[in-house]
Amino acid sequence: MTPPRVNAMTVDVEDYFQVQAFAGVIDRESWDAIPCRVEANMDRILQQFDRARVAATFFTLGWVADRYPGVVRRIVAAGHELASHGYGHARADGQTPAAFREDVRRARSVLEDLGGVAVTGYRAPTFSIGPRNPWAFDVLAEEGHAYSSSVYPVRHDLYGAPDAPRFPHRPAAGPLVEIPMTTVRLGRRNLPCAGGGYFRLMPYPLFRAMLRRFNRVDAAPGVFYFHPWEIDPGQPCIRAAPRRSRFRHGVNLSAMQGRLDRLLRDFAWNRMDRVFAQALRSPDP
Repeated sequence: MTPPRVNAMTVDVEDYFQVQAFAGVIDRESWDAIPCRVEANMDRILQQFDRARVAATFFTLGWVADRYPGVVRRIVAAGHELASHGYGHARADGQTPAAFREDVRRARSVLEDLGGVAVTGYRAPTFSIGPRNPWAFDVLAEEGHAYSSSVYPVRHDLYGAPDAPRFPHRPAAGPLVEIPMTTVRLGRRNLPCAGGGYFRLMPYPLFRAMLRRFNRVDAAPGVFYFHPWEIDPGQPCIRAAPRRSRFRHGVNLSAMQGRLDRLLRDFAWNRMDRVFAQALRSPDP
């Protein structure tokens, strides 16, 4: 029997008040005054992965690492991959190259100092690398990153590069490998199949069928992602946010942990650096 294809399980380590959907109503300068929930949620996720015997990649904000160093140490101690989500959750396409470089460098330094391991992976907040800022790939490579997982080849009002390659590649023939988020091709359109809000919104059997189709038809490993706040239905409601933002953020939070348990059972999972080891070694992924 052919062994199941192994997909990459990833977590974007940030708190509920740091998401892009609330950027217009929560002042960045107020973050330190808001009670954090990320540490307790991370403990629950690490326990869930331990029970399922799953290793994952944690794209971690430097801001979180600075304030909760124990989270970083527990990630590493449990055998997961520590990767960067930048320092302050600023969109990459909203920064100058110099500001982006400083953010990336600061985050990597904090994470490596706390974790005691090399940090080679990066994911841009809100998948904010695309046609408007291709220079970001060069900056990431120059700052010591081997791969990025920052492009979502779909059309969305907050992010997306629908014409981007759907599989690992080296942008502009540079040394860095971009591992895009998973999509299923239907006609001329890419359908999202990588987790997050889409995973909470669609029926679980549909998501499972889409990922199985991707593994079978495209014969490639997929990438799944979620955030610690997505397993936390008790988080405060941001009533000042627009209705659509509140819906996107809160839909099916109470069902998320149970769905994750099913997902962990139904597929084989591992860290990004292991799942895509061949693409990272190959001169032409």
